[in-house]
Amino acid sequence: MHRELITFEVAGQIFGIDIMAIREIRAWTPAARLPRVPDYVAGVVNLRGSVLPVIDLSARLGWQVTDASPRHAIIVTQVRGQARGLIVDSVSDIVTVPSDAMQPPPAVSLEAIVPFLEGLATVGDRMVMVLNLEAILEDAPEELGCAA
Repeated sequence: MHRELITFEVAGQIFGIDIMAIREIRAWTPAARLPRVPDYVAGVVNLRGSVLPVIDLSARLGWQVTDASPRHAIIVTQVRGQARGLIVDSVSDIVTVPSDAMQPPPAVSLEAIVPFLEGLATVGDRMVMVLNLEAILEDAPEELGCAA
């Protein structure tokens, strides 16, 4: 069995998300900041009349907060009935990965596994880190939820 992934770049690294979790890819739109939210919540944008919470994926992964500009993109995902946007540096392409080609994330210690990765896949000469969207959005404030 094969999986189709959208690949994209964040902080110089290549990531992938299952194509079935993606609603659309949008050009960058400035987000309205919200008070008292975690630093990885960039704010909200208007998605055809609906409020779309936007997560700064770089900050969520523990890296620097993105200084977003028109060269960035927002990947609109659908997880557990909630629409959320993810700020990424750029979107690359759609790749097909055989399920048996995905390897588990590396162990950080004896008890811990890299928390936001579903696995790693080699595509050509690139290593693609496949994100676990459920884990990425797990701690996001529920009041930011956007029913789809």
